Amino acid sequence: MSETEVRSNFDTAWLDAVSFDDRGLVCAIAQDAASGRVLMVAWMNRDALAETAATGRAVYWSRSRGRLWRKGESSGHGQRVREIRLDCDGDAVLLMVEQAGGIACHTGRQSCFYQVLEDGVWVAGDPVLRSPEDIYGPSAGH
Repeated sequence: MSETEVRSNFDTAWLDAVSFDDRGLVCAIAQDAASGRVLMVAWMNRDALAETAATGRAVYWSRSRGRLWRKGESSGHGQRVREIRLDCDGDAVLLMVEQAGGIACHTGRQSCFYQVLEDGVWVAGDPVLRSPEDIYGPSAGH
């Protein structure tokens, strides 16, 4: 869904308050609406943010794929957006979400922030809830 398509169903003038960077992106933080845990950080372009607001489903810009990425499109672990907030500088958005399946990370964990610094070494502090192979298939490359 392009911004033009979204625009016909939803006034997008509010997007002008967002300070997109020189690549047309803004940092997006997804936080669990119930627990408050930070689940992931991603990027959104204008179309992704407009579609997210219009549909209530998290849509990001995949820098590696060069296209919109509707969270959960391949994993089934979508995010229902309860609230969107903009920081004081207008250069970061916070999505308060309900995380489908309890897994936000492509590693099969609840959060992408699962690594904990212990004695100068990063260690996995959270368990894998479902293996990436089970989520994406054996040749998905995750």
